[in-house]
Amino acid sequence: MAGEKETVGIIGVGRMGLPMLRHLRKQGHDVWARDLDDKQLAEARNAGAKIAATPAEIGKHATFVIAITVTDAQVNEVLTGKDGLIETVRPGTIVAVSSTVSPETVQALDEKFRAKGADVLDAPLCRGRQYADEGTLLALVGGKPDVVTRGRAIYGAFCSDIAHLGNVGHGQVGKAMNNMLLWINSIGLIEAGQLAATTGIDLPTLRDALQLSSGKSQALEDWDFTTFTFALKDMQIVSQMADKVGLSMPMAGAVREMVKEARRLKASPQAPAWTGKKA
Repeated sequence: MAGEKETVGIIGVGRMGLPMLRHLRKQGHDVWARDLDDKQLAEARNAGAKIAATPAEIGKHATFVIAITVTDAQVNEVLTGKDGLIETVRPGTIVAVSSTVSPETVQALDEKFRAKGADVLDAPLCRGRQYADEGTLLALVGGKPDVVTRGRAIYGAFCSDIAHLGNVGHGQVGKAMNNMLLWINSIGLIEAGQLAATTGIDLPTLRDALQLSSGKSQALEDWDFTTFTFALKDMQIVSQMADKVGLSMPMAGAVREMVKEARRLKASPQAPAWTGKKA
């Protein structure tokens, strides 16, 4: 594909996929889009994308396909289910999985697509929504060197950083560890904020001071954007990984339970007002 613009397919043009699509269009890529939400498809069309009726239709046109749905089941459905991409994928195509799923899921997908002459790029994304808008996401990637090289040319449209962590599956390992640490930190911010607030201290002033010291964190920096929407799913992936190897992880287990309540609390008036604004 050297010197040529890839035709890119995006399956899932939601809050993350739509700005990714826009960045790709700005760089001159032809883009095919598929989503179950007609409103999102209309936005994709307005951004210059062609609309596919099924993931299988994307396989007839795209040389590089990005799947960014929510769950493992959804990723498997759009890629290998009825009318899925695998029905029409052509040899030489790269299938990038940018959803947050288990390492085993992307490894199984890689095996299935290699049988069709295609390769999987394991490429979950970090940093979240506002970074997608700005084109400054982080991709944690796993895959063969030549696959990663092609991936960099595409992901560079919406990522400011791309870290190659190893083989297929290692990208998802990196994302699981990142998210585990995020939610551990975020739970700590809820508890620290609640305790500090009882003293009458101004939390935004305290936040600014903590960001100059060892208490600083990206979680505190991005507090306004934290919703805990997918925190339980993230911690379930961590638990599955630990269970598979028989590793005891009491802190991760506790956080898995605590994020269930944290989502409600973060959206309530009782949420610590670290920046004076509620997400």
